[in-house]
Amino acid sequence: MKFTFLGTGTSMGVPVAGGFGSENGLGDPRDQRYRCSAWIETPERSLVVDVGPEFRLQTLRAGIRRIDAILITHEHMDHIGGLDDLRSFNYAQKDSIRVYASEKTEKAIRSRYSYMFAPYKTPGSVDLNFKRVDGIVSEGDCRIIPLPVKHGKMDVMGFRINDISYITDVSYIPDETAEKIKGSKVLVMSGLRWKPPHPTHYTIPEAIEVAQRMQVVKTYLIHMSPFVKHGETMAQLPDNVRLAFDQLQIQL
Repeated sequence: MKFTFLGTGTSMGVPVAGGFGSENGLGDPRDQRYRCSAWIETPERSLVVDVGPEFRLQTLRAGIRRIDAILITHEHMDHIGGLDDLRSFNYAQKDSIRVYASEKTEKAIRSRYSYMFAPYKTPGSVDLNFKRVDGIVSEGDCRIIPLPVKHGKMDVMGFRINDISYITDVSYIPDETAEKIKGSKVLVMSGLRWKPPHPTHYTIPEAIEVAQRMQVVKTYLIHMSPFVKHGETMAQLPDNVRLAFDQLQIQL
């Protein structure tokens, strides 16, 4: 199983439009971050988690040629803003694409992208087939377990895909979800910045503390702001917690 980080940046991406945070510089290419998304490849499946605004560019630089299913964590635009880019995969595959999402997220997608769905469907627009992840789901050789967490007051869905647990925007992990994460070989989790505390995201120190409780072999942090410098941060992290970066690949 190969896992590729397609994007590791915060909701505005890094660098941010308008120059916010640009005083930090961009000397290290690992500090240039598209919106969070991931690609899972196995012998039987090609899965993507979240489809943000740079999705077309992410697929081109990663070389994605097929998508069997999409896992959507929640309905914020940095996680669904690239859904229209799935059209070309529909054309090539001559089939709809399965989308695993909560009922609330599906309703938001249908509202914001009304032109994709009857009775307003535009000919040639994206063809999606929504599915629920209320329990364990099998996608070929991928065993998918939903991981409900909190993003402030908002319900967000993480996913355990075989031995990798992936959680994006999170400020609280319930005990029941933590039990489902334990035993994973890899945990991917947001770590927005060092400080100050944030109402809807773990800071890096909070994420480190949570990661140590999860009893996983390795944790990778994502969803970093422009104020997080890769080199400086890596030097301050424990050995079992690393910063992810765009196009980083891990193999299990």
